[in-house]
Amino acid sequence: MESFATKQVSGWGRYPWKTCHVYRPEKRRSVPEILGSHRQPHFIARGLGRSYGDTAVNEDSGVIDMTRLNRMLAFDPATGLLECEAGVSLAEILEAFVPRGFFLPVTPGTKFVTVGGAIANDVHGKNHHVDGTFGQFVRSFTLLTPEGSPFTCSPDEHADVFWATIGGIGLTGVILTAKILLRRIETAYFFVDYTQSRHIHETLERFAETDQRYQYSVAWVDCLAKGESLGRSVLMQGNHAPGNELPISIREPLKISRKMDKNVPFDLPAFALNPWSIKAFNAMFYNRHRTVEGKLVDYDTYFYPLDFVHNWNRLYGRPGFIQYQATLPKDKSAGLVELLERLSASNRASFLAVLKSMGPANPGLLSHPMEGYTLTLDIPVRHGLAAFIQELDDLVLCNEGRLYLAKDAMASPGAIAAMYPRLGEFKTIQHRLDPHGALSSSMARRLGIVD
Repeated sequence: MESFATKQVSGWGRYPWKTCHVYRPEKRRSVPEILGSHRQPHFIARGLGRSYGDTAVNEDSGVIDMTRLNRMLAFDPATGLLECEAGVSLAEILEAFVPRGFFLPVTPGTKFVTVGGAIANDVHGKNHHVDGTFGQFVRSFTLLTPEGSPFTCSPDEHADVFWATIGGIGLTGVILTAKILLRRIETAYFFVDYTQSRHIHETLERFAETDQRYQYSVAWVDCLAKGESLGRSVLMQGNHAPGNELPISIREPLKISRKMDKNVPFDLPAFALNPWSIKAFNAMFYNRHRTVEGKLVDYDTYFYPLDFVHNWNRLYGRPGFIQYQATLPKDKSAGLVELLERLSASNRASFLAVLKSMGPANPGLLSHPMEGYTLTLDIPVRHGLAAFIQELDDLVLCNEGRLYLAKDAMASPGAIAAMYPRLGEFKTIQHRLDPHGALSSSMARRLGIVD
């Protein structure tokens, strides 16, 4: 059983919008029927739509909405191993398992991501420098390819397909179920040190000196600051709070209070986010987060501050925005400084700019993270943006960096081929699994990953 609709679809950045034919199966058995139906030229699986560009968009063709396939299948409390359908969201896992003493091993900046999406984009979080990516905690998954029945992939079974699918943006097949290892916790709280830094060099020094003391580490960056204040930041570095260190006022350590959600009910005018309003916001944010050690915060506050504001992507107005994420090696920090200088000089407003240090890469053929520093920027879609992004891409290439495919909306095929040296291996495996091109997306065609 399934529903069907033809509608406009975009990523979370609301750019670009494309007409897609969307199928929403109710049961796993419907997925092979849809994929093998040839009702569309090709298909791509889609979760909650939190990738930013056209990763899960398929212009004039099929999209398989996996969100109804969100059943928990099995859990082993002795090991923390959870088996679930690919449409289960991270929010649903948190709601079910934090009260039982388990947390996600890796989480991005939103919990409104499906397990299938987390695997396909190999998401990472504040703890990559210690723990790596989400894919490194996936013990196995079942994969449906257009040419056959579902089969199990793991690091030991069909390992080449496993590591092509981890970060493979949905092009190797449709993930139906997965087994992931959850992290045991004593409380739902974290002790976080907030540290103001005066400029980007001080921020990088703080990362280098202190990161190994914290399981989670991130910095908000004022990307419009200039001169001696270029890249001034607020570092937010934390660890899980042990049960015996909570104040006695917290009687239920694995429960947190519900917060009042807000909503952006309509698109803001395009002029609302401009260099002056963003500078005012950045100054307020910087001044409100003074240096303080050991602040006790719950996991929602620390990991998901924007999730409290539903439809916050409407803040950028009808034209939408792109999220630009680039990772550069640590010995290319001068390139990171130049990237910030160009952004600041351009006056292209971004109130969300995040910097993290990254640990070593994993074996994923298209997995984004590599050892270095990663900078994430929200940039409104305005006149001249494509040329500006090309300028940034050239800078990233010159500094041996790479872009994150889950965020991309404007890169060129040549840039991605240069940034991902194992792309040829991926294409070989992808073609073997899908020789007739039943799997595709607007991004995959734009970047030449598939024909």
